[in-house]
Amino acid sequence: MKIAVSASSPELESSVDPRFGRCSYFLIIDPETMEFEAVENPYVGASGGAGIQAAQLVAGRGVQAVLTGSCGPNAFQTLQAAGVKVVVGAMGTVRDAVQTYISGAGFKEASGPDVPQHFGMGISTAAGRGRGMGRGLGRGAAGPFGQPQRPVQAQGPDRASSDDELELLKKQSQDLRRHMDRIAERIAALEKKEK
Repeated sequence: MKIAVSASSPELESSVDPRFGRCSYFLIIDPETMEFEAVENPYVGASGGAGIQAAQLVAGRGVQAVLTGSCGPNAFQTLQAAGVKVVVGAMGTVRDAVQTYISGAGFKEASGPDVPQHFGMGISTAAGRGRGMGRGLGRGAAGPFGQPQRPVQAQGPDRASSDDELELLKKQSQDLRRHMDRIAERIAALEKKEK
């Protein structure tokens, strides 16, 4: 069995990214051995269709289930058509989410999408580069990497408590710091190499 998990960085200790189609990475994991492959999501900055393309990407890797924070209607339909189970509401580290899933103690398969279309695009009413057609998809309030500045909260009866959300945000902040440190190290190495 293979499980795909939306992740904020390419490690098992990274946070589960709350967005499916616009996550930074997918970790394709064998839950029995915890061996994994980190796949960078090439659709994170797509102007449209990120969910469908990301769903096709992970389905093409032969996964049987996807663990993520949220999944929109287009991605959900694409995964469902490919016979991939979708589990939403995952949080914490990727490792913890996989262990919770395989234990059968926590997550349940979603029966439908849990967020509207264009959820992960940083939808905003703030001024910014709009995409036209009156859909309110300006990205003026989007933070780094196109992520919304406000924290993403679970919706419906499984909504995370404030404590859970706080822990998730702290973990994501740590992951972003580590990611920025790796970027800075790579920049320094490239600059040193050029001299």
